Amino acid sequence: MTPPITIISRNLCQERQRSGLSLAEVARRAGIAKSTLSQLESGSGNPSLETLWALCMALDMPFARLLEDGSQAIRLLRKGEGMAVDSGQASYQAILLANCPPGARRDIYTLQVQPGKDRLSEPHLPGSVEHIILVRGRAVVGLADNPVELNEGDYLCYPGDLPHIFRALEKDTEALLVAEHRADVRAGKPDTGFPWQGLLTDR
Repeated sequence: MTPPITIISRNLCQERQRSGLSLAEVARRAGIAKSTLSQLESGSGNPSLETLWALCMALDMPFARLLEDGSQAIRLLRKGEGMAVDSGQASYQAILLANCPPGARRDIYTLQVQPGKDRLSEPHLPGSVEHIILVRGRAVVGLADNPVELNEGDYLCYPGDLPHIFRALEKDTEALLVAEHRADVRAGKPDTGFPWQGLLTDR
């Protein structure tokens, strides 16, 4: 996994250059020393959550963009993994699981699943992506031809426009589902507000 400071440094440089602002101006807007910003852009230092947030405000960019490490079709993070940033004010840690791409919409659901029959889903709209965080129990989740066993706290991202499966392995398994689709995919089509038809039909 790429070191967090390397990712932050790369994205910070790109965003500042895109904005056309100087080191001094971004530092001034963020309320930090120019030398601190220079260190961060060179890939050194250990910035706090508050410092990174101030830089995002100065550059008018989403916080998650500062931490994103490219795009992967399938992304698995076990509990405790992921890009973590600590607060300098309290015992508080933020771990980025996934950022929302430009022009996308995300709908959030809780899933309550019992062992027995598999939940097999046909492909959704082109460009669809599903994010699963297992809250309780164990489950086999992901693409139908290559699912992954998840434990409590694990995170998985996979293409929703391919056949996929959810199989509970323990009683009262619970998960958080974030269903994402590109807004432009639905251009010219009525928005039902519930693009993942079928999620509620098997109850």
